[in-house]
Amino acid sequence: MPEPTTEFKRRLREAFDELTVGRTFTFRRTFTDGDVAMFCGVTGDYNPYHQDAEFAAESFYGRLTIPGLLTGSMLMHIGGMLGFLATEMRFEYLAPVFAGDTITCLVTVLEKDETQRRMKCNADFTNQDGVGVLRASFSGFPGQIRLSR
Repeated sequence: MPEPTTEFKRRLREAFDELTVGRTFTFRRTFTDGDVAMFCGVTGDYNPYHQDAEFAAESFYGRLTIPGLLTGSMLMHIGGMLGFLATEMRFEYLAPVFAGDTITCLVTVLEKDETQRRMKCNADFTNQDGVGVLRASFSGFPGQIRLSR
């Protein structure tokens, strides 16, 4: 495998230095039935809780739910803006998400390991009513920050 260039290493160092403990990032989106159809088509997740309206109507929630990993995938937006490569992710599902719900994902930098140039972060996901629907933690390393200031 080729060695990373000096310029690439410099950009990694700058990205790491810019991400201070306590820094936050927010992303908000409203999920649609189309999002579910595309996600389930790509992943093969044809769980009846997400796809079968009759089944879901008789379930705990009374209607179709958004796949948990679709909600969790909001981290990919923030991670992509940071050029973040995750080495570990953990999700705790707290409440269902439904088509039409607007979810806010708040990521917070918790720790930085200066030696390894790795970071630990957490994320809290809430719906439009302020109800927590998902909690996540992840670690890895940033590549390049591409956020507008």
